[in-house]
Parts: sequence; structure tokens; C-alpha cells
Amino acid sequence: MLGAWETWTSALTDRLRGTRRDAGAGFVEYAGLMILIAGIFTLIDQLGLDGLISGAIGDAVDRVIGG
Repeated sequence: MLGAWETWTSALTDRLRGTRRDAGAGFVEYAGLMILIAGIFTLIDQLGLDGLISGAIGDAVDRVIGG
């Protein structure tokens, strides 16, 4: 059982931090991610939530720093 755990953690560490960490991730995946992020930003802007979100963040920061 311990050997399987060591093999799994070694493989996982290599996959996350090794030289092959982006193996298999191609242009299509990155382009899809960028389109999704752009869509979220566009939706926030079109719904007028940018001011609301900004105000909420500012209020939270003021509460934290006591301002």
C-alpha cells in the first residue's frame, strides 16, 4: 500500500511541477479558456455589475483596515 502511495504522489508531483506539466494542453484549450474569461468579463460589464463589485470590494477593504 505504501509503495502505491509513493508511486502516485511521485507521478502527481512530476505532473504538476515537472517538465511535462503542460503536456496535452494545446492551443484549443487555452483559446477556450480565454474565450470563457472574456465572456465573464463582458457579462459583468453588460449587467453593470462592475461598479457593484468594485464598491463591495472597497467596502470590505475599508472594514478590514478600519477606514
